[in-house]
Amino acid sequence: MNTRVKRLALPLGGALAATSMIGATMVASAQASTAPAKKVVSLASSSNAQKVANYWSANGGANFKAAAQYTANSQVAGKVKLGGGDATPDGKAGSVPPIGLEKVTPTKVKNVNLPKTIGKVFFTVGDKEYWCSGSSVQAKYRNLVATAGHCVFDEGLQNGALDNWVFVPGYYQGKAPWGIYVGKAAYTHYDLAVYEDYDSDYAFVTVYNGIAYAGEKAVSKDTWDKWQGYKYAKDVEITAEEYKKKVDELGGESVDAWAKTTGSETVIPWTTPGGVVVYKEVSKDEWDKAPSENSPVNYHKAKFKKPVTEIVDEATYKGYTGPGYKKIVDGAFTITHYYVAYKVKKTSTTKYYKTVFFIEYYKDAGRLGDNVGGQGFTWNQKVGQPVYVFGYPAAPHPDGDKPFTGVTPKWCYGKTFAAAPAAKFKAEAQIGLKCSMTAGSSGGPWILKYSSTKRLGYINGVTSLIGDADGNGRIDFSTSPYFDSETYAIYKSAANLWSGSIVTKDGDLVTKA
Repeated sequence: MNTRVKRLALPLGGALAATSMIGATMVASAQASTAPAKKVVSLASSSNAQKVANYWSANGGANFKAAAQYTANSQVAGKVKLGGGDATPDGKAGSVPPIGLEKVTPTKVKNVNLPKTIGKVFFTVGDKEYWCSGSSVQAKYRNLVATAGHCVFDEGLQNGALDNWVFVPGYYQGKAPWGIYVGKAAYTHYDLAVYEDYDSDYAFVTVYNGIAYAGEKAVSKDTWDKWQGYKYAKDVEITAEEYKKKVDELGGESVDAWAKTTGSETVIPWTTPGGVVVYKEVSKDEWDKAPSENSPVNYHKAKFKKPVTEIVDEATYKGYTGPGYKKIVDGAFTITHYYVAYKVKKTSTTKYYKTVFFIEYYKDAGRLGDNVGGQGFTWNQKVGQPVYVFGYPAAPHPDGDKPFTGVTPKWCYGKTFAAAPAAKFKAEAQIGLKCSMTAGSSGGPWILKYSSTKRLGYINGVTSLIGDADGNGRIDFSTSPYFDSETYAIYKSAANLWSGSIVTKDGDLVTKA
């Protein structure tokens, strides 16, 4: 039995507990007596979670729709030799059951039913929106997401974590059928977070209760001003009676009642009695073509309005782009203006309005695991067992072919093999699978003993790297970190962290930490 240790700094410390969560079944390794140095970062306090939720939920989920698949340079280039990696257990195998099930019986069916637990992880890098894949996983408070570490951590950032991080299970075209879950804290191995060692490219993220759109309502201006969520205002027409009543109550106009007078001009035939003569400046060509004053049309050349010529300076002359005629006369810079007269009937209309202020409010969607369930978790499994891999691929293959859209999840199935795909990523002890899913699938769960009828199994990996093993321009394999006792210890730390709600009873998002 091998104990894999490839840490560059920080010695192991702390005891690995030999117990598990309620309902879990596991056997601890006698050799795995120390816990790895984990890296924990805060993603959003309850007050900041409000801003994160607003960022994604506003304008009908426009930022969701703008997001692109995240590559993070995780595509292995060139010919790759697979196999021979050091993906070996560091202790006895163990497992934590899926939510609600003590035992999962694998099924073989012709049509694979997609798990409810999978979804998209969304975040921002600078001013760009991206997604990865992820899955709900068993946890004490049913609030945990498993994904790839590079879909959460970036040591180059001040906090070490990607911004505006949320999980949306069952995401489809801007819709969040089971709510939006804002990340609270993320756990990974120190080696991944600090040294970008992809042998530890996994992350477990505790999330707050989901938020779900509950509608909109009109509120007072004072409430609207204080509202931290999405809001908008629009002007609504009211009757003159309503306007007068409001003005009397308020002692003058305000956002509750105000008047707007607009004028309009309707061109009438020249021979129509009444009306007002107005003049419109036109080009010389239009002036030449205009009918005479006796023509029975709506306008004519003005009989008493002659072209007006003005002398201007050279700068004005050169910069003039109006309808007038420019000409240099006896060394002077001149602009001649031409007018056409026509008759109009002028009217004015007064309408009365009030400004109505709207806010969008949300309801607590509940805990992630209560809504979509959670996959089990397992570690120190033998390489060579069959797994299902799920994800949201979208990027084209290296040869330009684009068979995936990222709109709906896809899956691969096969037996895992040991893999050491790329020294560039310090990936020396991963597991691989033949799979054609492209970028966007990062973070998607690898599920052992998957039951297609119950849509549950045991996560024993997450998509880390993808690549083209034979160099033919087609992605043909995916890899995952090998889940060992160190992975379990980090998972367990995250799985016991409480998060709670970010929505108040009146539908507002929490504004105090």
